[in-house]
Amino acid sequence: MFDRFRLRRFFCATVLFACALAAPAHAEEAAINAGDTAWVLISSALVLLMTPGLAMFYGGMVRSKNMLSTLMHSFVAMGLLTVQWVIVGYSLAFSAGGPLIGGFSYAFLHGVPNDVAWPGTTIPHSAFMIFQMMFAIITPALISGAIAERMKFGTYCLFIVLWGTLVYDPICHWVWASDGWLFKLGALDFAGGTVVHISSGVSALALTMMLGRRIGYPHTPMKPHNLGMTLLGAGLLWFGWFGFNGGSALGANSTGVNAFVVTHVAAATAAVTWCLIEALHRGKASALGFASGAVAGLVGITPACGFVGVAGALGIGVTVALVCYGGVMIKGRLGYDDSLDAFGVHGVGGTWGAIATGIFAIKALTKDAGGLLDAGNIGQVSVQVIGAGATIVYAFVATIVLAKILDALVGLRVGEEDERMGLDLAAHGETGYDM
Repeated sequence: MFDRFRLRRFFCATVLFACALAAPAHAEEAAINAGDTAWVLISSALVLLMTPGLAMFYGGMVRSKNMLSTLMHSFVAMGLLTVQWVIVGYSLAFSAGGPLIGGFSYAFLHGVPNDVAWPGTTIPHSAFMIFQMMFAIITPALISGAIAERMKFGTYCLFIVLWGTLVYDPICHWVWASDGWLFKLGALDFAGGTVVHISSGVSALALTMMLGRRIGYPHTPMKPHNLGMTLLGAGLLWFGWFGFNGGSALGANSTGVNAFVVTHVAAATAAVTWCLIEALHRGKASALGFASGAVAGLVGITPACGFVGVAGALGIGVTVALVCYGGVMIKGRLGYDDSLDAFGVHGVGGTWGAIATGIFAIKALTKDAGGLLDAGNIGQVSVQVIGAGATIVYAFVATIVLAKILDALVGLRVGEEDERMGLDLAAHGETGYDM
């Protein structure tokens, strides 16, 4: 009897153990994939690296007396926009709300766990949040290229926090939140052509118009003081952009691989194209031209990288170099002082990239839509134009209003004496170089 009782217990325990092995893991745990999570965290670090890269890219192009202050424009964004994103930015961008803006359910990262997957992905919600934070950091820093050498540092700090809240977060919600109006319309923006580049580039133009020209522009030479720094910065941007675009697949998968490949192809193509244009136009291809072309290519491919193949990347690389070269040249004719061509590269390149996405997208990657060349889908081009146009109008008007308010309250521009001295000493009491 005792032996049979023990045998039954052993049999029952064996069956229960086998059932436990066969049963699926907890749904929350099963939804999270370690490889996908690792790639998104690495990509987040790569995107953060782009902000110091941007600092070097911009810092080398200003005069030496303003180098440190230009670096600070990017670095201070890493601090301020992190805090803003945690408190309210992420919630406004991605929590459930309406077609124009999210709510406050994720404020202070409430309800953003580490062990529950973001819907539709295999990565933790908090991993998605930190990846998106890096976009929110670099986007307002891009604007600083247009206002270098003449904006008050304190006002700039106020501006980027308010701009992130009032401009970036709503546009992010429009395009990437499931209840955003452009998302529902079917606008394609894989990694931020509309959200990041159009919004920042157009806002840069608006802020430039509010600030006015630098003293002596365009008659006084204002040559880059360290093009070696600018080239290194461009290299870091190029490197980090693999996380920017490849990471936007939110997993280590074929979509991310495609985004990685076409990002590199477009950047290289645009850099070479820019150099050829420069050689034909000016007789020589410059180092600054190569760097500008590469960044233009990266900007142009950003919205399209999840939806186009290599042929599309080549087409975007060539065309974005052409339109951005024109965008940089036109400021001389129109007379505005976009110090480091934030509008000429990011505004113009982002707009063309958004439209080109509708032209070059292929059905195999967009599943349903397809673009003009692959599927004859002119409707997708129209949607892309609507998305770009709405972003241009909103970003421009909102920036003008915000700049006017800040100008009335605290002033936008440094005094003439400080501008002539240089903002390294005037704003920070330091110098970038101790000669």
